[in-house]
Amino acid sequence: MKKILSSMIMSSLTIFALNIGDIPKEITLSGENGGLVDGSAWNSSILRDKVFVMFYVDPDKKDDNDKFIDALHQKNYDLKKYGSIAIINLKATWLPNFAIEKKLQAKQKEFPNTIYGKDKTKYLVKEWELADDSANVLIFDKKGKLLYQHTGVMSKDEMQKAFTQIESHLDD
Repeated sequence: MKKILSSMIMSSLTIFALNIGDIPKEITLSGENGGLVDGSAWNSSILRDKVFVMFYVDPDKKDDNDKFIDALHQKNYDLKKYGSIAIINLKATWLPNFAIEKKLQAKQKEFPNTIYGKDKTKYLVKEWELADDSANVLIFDKKGKLLYQHTGVMSKDEMQKAFTQIESHLDD
């Protein structure tokens, strides 16, 4: 009986976890949960029709994957086939939201092809079980299926794995 109960509890804990090969549960960031830099809602259903790289980052870890981001910019992928999203976990830092939001607005102007958003309540940590207080990198195919996920600083090998996933799905 204990094994069955334990198994049921463990399987219920992973129902909403993001797993490679899965299309994640649809979520919306809006209102008190956050949203886009301009104040409008962000819905994960946007993760379709292009290969998307999504960054979900604690502001204190914003520089952790600068080498990957710089290399990504140098790739100049076709924007009809590729998109990028950066969602900042505002609840993961002591920094005031208004200061981070001002920086996000500047980033949105500097990189208009990237979608910038904010998570004010750790909503993606709860709903998708993303790592809190960290830098998460996720790659989705054109159907919204998770291809790749990494938490923390990416090594050269991890960066190569990410680029391989992106490039092998651009023409799907």
